[in-house]
Amino acid sequence: MLAHQITARNCPETTDDSWEMPRAADIDVENFDVTNLSQDMLRSIEADSFWCMSKLLDGIQDNYTFAQPGIQKKVKALEELVSRIDEQVHNHFRRYEVEYLQFAFRWMNNLLMRELPLRCTIRLWDTYQSEPEGFSHFHLYVCAAFLIKWRKEILDEEDFQGLLMLLQNLPTIHWGNEEIGLLLAEAYRLKYMFADAPNHYRR
Repeated sequence: MLAHQITARNCPETTDDSWEMPRAADIDVENFDVTNLSQDMLRSIEADSFWCMSKLLDGIQDNYTFAQPGIQKKVKALEELVSRIDEQVHNHFRRYEVEYLQFAFRWMNNLLMRELPLRCTIRLWDTYQSEPEGFSHFHLYVCAAFLIKWRKEILDEEDFQGLLMLLQNLPTIHWGNEEIGLLLAEAYRLKYMFADAPNHYRR
């Protein structure tokens, strides 16, 4: 159903420009009834959805091969990046023996889809589609910004169980475009600081 909500206007290499739908921000995407659309519109959406899904998988195939080396590498990169961005949060995890793999594996595996409401996932993935390496590279900086967003709540937790429960159930149910916009802005800031200078976050 998510794929049916992606409009041709949001995909730069759309296969058919002969139709238009309201932008996702203008409709209730979680309750949109696709049965009201014509067959021509549905075929166009199917074609555009196929292109978007192909682009999504193009850069993250090693996330879903044996032993998932892509995810392992990205989680390690997140740990190294956070250690440079916010050493206090990083050391807090070490103090209570919280491994990044215990919470960030899901963030990488599902591209934050389980951490955010559907409306926010659509907004986030729309940005990933517009980035040259959105799903494979920019996602790292979004995850770092997402983690640091909760630094106060993280530092308030002082045991292993409390930290994991927080990190696996972050309170984003009421998030909307404003929160995602701020998250993306911070992620872009981190990207421009570190993407062209990888030694900034390597030990």
